[in-house]
Parts: sequence; C-alpha cells; structure tokens
Amino acid sequence: GSGSGLSRQKAAMPNEGESLMARHMCVVCGWVYKQECGDPFHGVQPGTPFEEIPDDWVCPQCGVRKDQFTPL
Repeated sequence: GSGSGLSRQKAAMPNEGESLMARHMCVVCGWVYKQECGDPFHGVQPGTPFEEIPDDWVCPQCGVRKDQFTPL
C-alpha cells in the first residue's frame, strides 16, 4: 500500500493589512497613501493600487507628483 493521503489544508488566516494593501509614503512630507483608503477626494477610489493612480495625481498634503513616493 502506497497510500500517502496527506491532505494539507492551510487555514487562510487574513493577514491584517500585511502586504495585502500596499502603502506608499511621500518622501517630501511623509504623507502615506493607503491602498485600502485611496484618495477619494482627488478621484482615487479606495482599493486602487498605487501603480494605477493617474500620473497627474499629486500628494494631497504637499502637492508633489507620484515619483516622489516610495513603497513602504
């Protein structure tokens, strides 16, 4: 009998915010873009990945462009 019936089931525990929702910080003022929050006041819906934010979007706090942000 070659019955190795090991069914390994990983319990999918929701990792609270860890690497699920990316954050990017403005290197100029320190404001953090949270993917789960978005920036709805400036047309960025909650859940929008930073990469998908329009290039004309700027930091709501100090007004610099996306290239001034660094991944956290």
